Amino acid sequence: MMNDRKPGHRLAACPACAEPLDPTDRFCGACGHALTAAEPAEDRPTIALAAEPPAAAAEPPVPWPAPAPRDLSTQTQHPGDLPSVPASSGPAAQAPAAQAPASSGPAAQAPASSAPAAQAPAAQVPASSGPAAQAPAGQASAASQVPAAAAQGGVRGGQAVAEDVSAAAAGPAAGIPAPHGPAEPAAPAPEAPAAPAGAEPWPSAGAGEALRHDAPAAAGGEGAGDYELAAPDPRVAAAAQAKVCVACRAGRVDDDGYCENCGHAQPRERDHMERELDRVAAVSDRGLRHHRNEDAFAVSSTALPDGSPATVAIVCDGVSSATRPDDASAAAAQAANASLLAALPRGTHPQQAMTEAIVAAADAVNALAQEPGSARDHDPHRNAPACTIVGSVVAGGLLVVGWVGDSRAYWVPDDRSAPPARLTEDDSWAAQMVAAGLMNEAEAYADERAHAITGWLGADAYELEPHTAAFKPDRPGVVVVCTDGLWNYAEGAEEMARVVPPDASGRPLHGARVLVGHALDGGGHDNVTVALLPFAVPQEGAGSPTGGPAA
Repeated sequence: MMNDRKPGHRLAACPACAEPLDPTDRFCGACGHALTAAEPAEDRPTIALAAEPPAAAAEPPVPWPAPAPRDLSTQTQHPGDLPSVPASSGPAAQAPAAQAPASSGPAAQAPASSAPAAQAPAAQVPASSGPAAQAPAGQASAASQVPAAAAQGGVRGGQAVAEDVSAAAAGPAAGIPAPHGPAEPAAPAPEAPAAPAGAEPWPSAGAGEALRHDAPAAAGGEGAGDYELAAPDPRVAAAAQAKVCVACRAGRVDDDGYCENCGHAQPRERDHMERELDRVAAVSDRGLRHHRNEDAFAVSSTALPDGSPATVAIVCDGVSSATRPDDASAAAAQAANASLLAALPRGTHPQQAMTEAIVAAADAVNALAQEPGSARDHDPHRNAPACTIVGSVVAGGLLVVGWVGDSRAYWVPDDRSAPPARLTEDDSWAAQMVAAGLMNEAEAYADERAHAITGWLGADAYELEPHTAAFKPDRPGVVVVCTDGLWNYAEGAEEMARVVPPDASGRPLHGARVLVGHALDGGGHDNVTVALLPFAVPQEGAGSPTGGPAA
């Protein structure tokens, strides 16, 4: 059975080669182009899911998107139906300028949307003269409302436009009126956060007012309606106060004392200490080989009962082989200094006061071994805290020194043509060898046992034998009080006099720095501590710096 053949195309010529065509041709005779593939589709306009009657031809064109007259039977999302959107209660004629023109019907009494998004020109809707005008003025489809609101970045009643889009997608469940039926109640507006205890209640947003979620300003105070500034972040302040590495000058120092950038250990408080008074100065340094500074010093000044000044310098060296050597030296220096400051103003003779100060220092060091939880409680075979001590007092024309151990005191006159002198004798193996005549000084101090001390302050010391001596120099000079970290690089009195600056009496702090630098330049194998006490001769003074103890 044959059927009538319909034309395969409506083309007069081939679109590929322009060959004339017959209406019944299905392929081009010249190039073989399939003519049915080029057949234009019929004009079948797309019909929306929620069909709306086509717009009347007589209506003038409106800005994009072009809305059509609405039927109450269509399910259209309107801005006024969204939850949490305050609407004005006045007539449509009092609504914002962007609302729909008032109609001649009952729509003139309909509420108008007060949202800023409704002010966009694209959201305007022509008025209807029929019952459909009962819809809220300024309404449009959700697709026509979102672009206009998004273009202005509008916020409706304190909520972003994105919330309106999500509400539109919710359909009738969000309170959208169903077709030909009663409208369901709108979803309640989200509640503002509760106000803190004791604070005023949060203000509620009225019509056309943005909702705020910050605390209100004090009643009647300045800045009402302004947002309060946030409190400063304590982490920022902590970062501003963080220490910077002394080595790389860039890394931050951790709480454990090491640089996060280069790993360099940072100086501790005791790694380098300096102090200067009117008539005395001292400097202490960790050195270049030790991991901590186990030396300590104390310098002070007071007055004798007759009002004349008295200057004090104490230097202590912790014994590295003992436990807590740094604590021992610090305790001894503080105790000796306190004892002298208490005895000298009472009129105690400086030499007797020095002996009492050494005893007080020994008691302070012994107390460290008796503290509960000390290292000796866990290891009874370890040595108790121990240190050496040397001190000097310049008062009433006298120069008094006292010591236990191998820390020393030197006399260096301002007139370098006069002989200097060492004022102390070491409590050491080398000193005993020299005193016994078994070795000369050069041989004894060249021995590896030279620095083995035979006297110290500590709970395990054999017996306490404080050494003291008093001198009456007949010329001005300076007293050098130091640990072996310095005199190892200037053992003899003449060597010490050569490294002491000529102006040390007038600039004691500068002189002490120079001496510490001399030890560091020599290798800095030990902690280095030195105190300088200038000595001024009284007008009636006499005596010799190398003489024996005063009677």
